[in-house]
Amino acid sequence: SAPAAWECGPRLGAMEAPAVVIDNGTGYCKMGYAGNCEPNFIIPSVIATKEPKQARKDWHGVEDMDFWIGDEALSRAGEYTVNYPIRHGIVENWDAMERYWQRCMFKYLRCDPEEHNFLLTEPPMNTPENRELTAEIMFETYNVKGLYIAVQAVLALAASWTSKQVVARTLTGTVVDAGDGVTHVIPVSDGYVIGSCIKHIPLAGRDITNFIQLLMRERESGMPADEAMEIARRVKEQYCYVCPDMAKEFKKYDEDPRRWVRETAGNTKKGIAWKVDVAYERFLGPEIFFNPEICNPDYTTPLPNVIDATIQASPIDCRRGLYKNVVLSGGSTMFKDFGRRLQRDIKRCVDERSRKAEQLSNGRIKPTPTDVNVISHHMQRFAVWSEIWGDTGRYGEIMGDMQRFAVWAGAPPPTEARRRSQRQPREQVWRLDARLDARVPQRGAHAAAVRGVWAFDLPAQPCLLGNHDVAPPRPRRWRRRRVLEERRADRGA
Repeated sequence: SAPAAWECGPRLGAMEAPAVVIDNGTGYCKMGYAGNCEPNFIIPSVIATKEPKQARKDWHGVEDMDFWIGDEALSRAGEYTVNYPIRHGIVENWDAMERYWQRCMFKYLRCDPEEHNFLLTEPPMNTPENRELTAEIMFETYNVKGLYIAVQAVLALAASWTSKQVVARTLTGTVVDAGDGVTHVIPVSDGYVIGSCIKHIPLAGRDITNFIQLLMRERESGMPADEAMEIARRVKEQYCYVCPDMAKEFKKYDEDPRRWVRETAGNTKKGIAWKVDVAYERFLGPEIFFNPEICNPDYTTPLPNVIDATIQASPIDCRRGLYKNVVLSGGSTMFKDFGRRLQRDIKRCVDERSRKAEQLSNGRIKPTPTDVNVISHHMQRFAVWSEIWGDTGRYGEIMGDMQRFAVWAGAPPPTEARRRSQRQPREQVWRLDARLDARVPQRGAHAAAVRGVWAFDLPAQPCLLGNHDVAPPRPRRWRRRRVLEERRADRGA
C-alpha cells in the first residue's frame, strides 16, 4: 500500500481543476498535477532557439514560436542555439524561462493557466527581484488563477517523512540539496530557514559528469568525442557509487579487475557503434563530495565539514535537532551508500570536537554524545516535488475556501493596473511557508524581516468600469496566436 503521505491529496471540489506543480532545477524540470504520485514529466532545463541570421521586414512573430525544450532541444543542438536559463539554481535568462514555462503549460501539461492554481519552488535566499519577476510572468503573462512559491528546503524536509528512519515528523533539520548545478546545505528550524547559516559548495551533478568525462579521456577509453558528455552522464547514473575508503577501492580494482570493471556500449547519432570500459570512474566521480581537491584544487572543504560548520553556526538550542535530522534531497544524493558515508564522516567531525573539548578541560567536562542521523528515502530525487502534493491539505483548504486568492512570495505590491482592480489587503495576513495557523501583523513581519508568503484577496472578476487597462492582460503569446489565425482566415477568404 502507498505511504500515508501519498493518500492525502488536495481537497478539491467536483469541478475544481487540480493545482499545477512545477519544480524548476538547474538540470531538470519536474512538472505535473497535485495528487499524482510522481511528476508527469521530467525534462532537462534547456531551451533551443533559432536565432535569425538577418533582420526581416516581414516579421510576424512566427519565428519566435520556433523553439524546443527538454530532450527535444538537446536533439536539435546542431540546428538551434542551446541555452540553459537556470544557472546554480537561479534564473538568469528570464525571456528563455518565460518561453520554457509556456511550452510546459501548453504542450506538456496541456492546461489553461487561467483555470489552475500554480505551485513553484525557489532556492534558498532567492532575491525579491526574482520572486517579483516570477509573479509578474505568472499573473500578467499567463493570468494564472493563483500562485504559491515555496522554499525547496522546507518541502524536502517534509518529504522525508515517508522514510522509515523518521521517528517523529518535524520541520527541524538540515537539508543537503545536491542537484545538477549547485549543492546547498540549509538548516531549518520549525519550518523556518535560518538564512544566515546557509552554505553551498561549488560542486554538483554537472561537475561529477565533467570529472568522469575527463577521467575517461585521460584513460583513452575510445569514447567518441561527440557523445562524450552523454556517455559520462550515463556512467554517472548507472554505475557510480560511494566507497568507504578510496585507497582500498583502488586496491580492489587492481587485484580483481574482472569483478569490478564494467562495460557499456551504444551507437552514436551517426550509427557508429562504440564500447568503453568503466573502471575507477565508478567511485571517483561521487568522491568529489568527500575529497573535492581531486576535481577542483581551488576548493578543498569536504561536504561533511560544510554540514558540520553550518550546524555549528546555527542557534545553540536547535543544533541537536539539526544533527539528528540530516535530510538528503536531489538527484546527486542518489548514489549507493552516499548517506552511510556522509553520516560516518559527520560523526567523526562531532566526536573529534568533543574529544578536543574534553582535553582542553583536563577531563573535567565530558560532553554529552550527539546523535547524527542522515535520512535517505526512495523519494529523495523528487523530494521537493513530492512534498508539494504530499502535504497539500492546508493548501487545498485555503484554495478551496478562498476563491479570490493570489499568493506573492516576498514580492513588492502588484502593478498599478492590478492594484486598481483589487481590494486592499487585510490588516492581518496569513503566513504560509511554514504551514502555521498563526497570524502576524503585516508591519511586524516586515520589520522583523521574516521570510514569508503573503496572501492578497482579489475580486472574482476584474472590475473593468469602462477602463480596459484595469483588466489583467491576456498572455502576449495568445494575442499573437489570435492575430496569426485572423490573418490566415483573411488570406483564405
